[in-house]
Amino acid sequence: MIYQVYVRSFLDSTGDGIGDLAGVRAGLPYLKKLGVDGIWLSPFYPSPQHDHGYDVADYRGVDPIFGDLAEFDLLMTAARRLGIKVLLDIVPNHCSSEHPWFREALGDAPGGPARARFHFADGRGPDGAEPPNNWHAMFGGPAWTRVGDGQWYLHMFTPEQPDWNWRSPEIPAEFDRTLRFWLDRGVDGFRIDVAAGLFKHPALPDSDDPEADARTRDSVNPLAWNQPEVHEVWRQWRATCEEYTARDGRERLLVGEVSVPTAREHALYVRPDELHQAFFFDLLSAPWDADAFRKVVSEAMQDIAGTGSTVTWVLNNHDQVRTVTRYGEPATGGSGLGAARARAAALLMLALPGAAYIYQGEELGLPEVVDLPDDVLTDPIFRRTGSRARIRDGCRVPLPWSGQASPFGFTSGAESAKPWLPQPDYFAAYATDRALADTRSFWHLYRDGLQLRRSLPQLGEGTLRWLDTPPGVLAFARGDDLVCAVNFTTAPVPAPVSGTPLLSSGPCPPGVLPGSTAAWWLNDL
Repeated sequence: MIYQVYVRSFLDSTGDGIGDLAGVRAGLPYLKKLGVDGIWLSPFYPSPQHDHGYDVADYRGVDPIFGDLAEFDLLMTAARRLGIKVLLDIVPNHCSSEHPWFREALGDAPGGPARARFHFADGRGPDGAEPPNNWHAMFGGPAWTRVGDGQWYLHMFTPEQPDWNWRSPEIPAEFDRTLRFWLDRGVDGFRIDVAAGLFKHPALPDSDDPEADARTRDSVNPLAWNQPEVHEVWRQWRATCEEYTARDGRERLLVGEVSVPTAREHALYVRPDELHQAFFFDLLSAPWDADAFRKVVSEAMQDIAGTGSTVTWVLNNHDQVRTVTRYGEPATGGSGLGAARARAAALLMLALPGAAYIYQGEELGLPEVVDLPDDVLTDPIFRRTGSRARIRDGCRVPLPWSGQASPFGFTSGAESAKPWLPQPDYFAAYATDRALADTRSFWHLYRDGLQLRRSLPQLGEGTLRWLDTPPGVLAFARGDDLVCAVNFTTAPVPAPVSGTPLLSSGPCPPGVLPGSTAAWWLNDL
């Protein structure tokens, strides 16, 4: 199980209101106690922070707001001492408009070698005043911006994030140097941003649905994403990782952010010579419904695990509404239904064969902060569209660690700056010190689930077998004697196994599976 650390919101060691690498290092014992196998760090590279680090100006450095390379090395040493693996977030689809190569491209002539590293093109219409095609950016507005000499450049997210042209041989060579730079510093692998991106249709034709990406906030334009050439990149990156593994026997991991239409297409990214893992987002996007969850799990087991690959499960990340809110709160009037469902979903995910990733704060049961004032919002989606729909600031509010009032131990020093996003007063009830002290908390549920996941051979790799259940209930067996069941309804049903559960997401008397509850049993089947 890998824990996603959103660095600027995890723990601030300097008192400037922004989390940093030294804060991550200070928080490692907490994560070790939780029971994680590794951490994935959000981008901490030098960046103008138009998209909080996903606009990279230098892929081989550390932004001063997060520390420096010496601090990164200290973090690596501390993680290695605790047995925690470290994955870095790498952004190969696009860079920052302040990257030296893009600034060089702006100074180059049309058709020049510096522009060949990006997608520059002449416009259409009189005097080339119209964009080269009709594509729209995922974060709103046209996917093209015009420069002073009249040409246009492509950016599938924001104008501050120009897309690399991976058909230029300079780009794969440059990223090979970047991979080796960090592998030489001891990292255990990479989470790859927009892993189905990189290549665009070479003719850059118009799209039949140019606003699809912006409408869905997903990479669905078939002309801009999931091009067949991308698989060769992952073969090359896999070979680089295998080269390092051959030297010292230590595995390096590649996990991709892969958003494609079907589980079968997803499986192509995790073939034996490509990525080790790719996030399977269908579980995250499934509604709270037994049939929907069963369909998602069945398709993943058939089309991904059926090829011998690992399914990589995820319920939340830094781009999504937090699970508690997505499953019901606050729409359910503070009934706790969203929290109960989120706890049940966590146990279901941890019982599935494959890898699991958890976004920071999910182990605390944090809800989405839905009422941030407009003047504190930083998401480029809001800046470009003026709409709060699908903005991501609400899941990025800094973690509460202790105390009764903001900053809840997030920042250090007597005169700490305010957190970069304001924390609501109710975060006091979710602080980590309270969670650790309360054996009924989300934190203990995750910790207990992870301990069992590590100790029970039934919860390792392998298959699952569906069991017969009444409508609205899912149950499956792992191995010969472990059963996981989830009641998606709000009414109690007979438990599929007699006796007291090994672990449950809520109170679960013998013989009964209450509504919105999951449980694990050991039982001879």
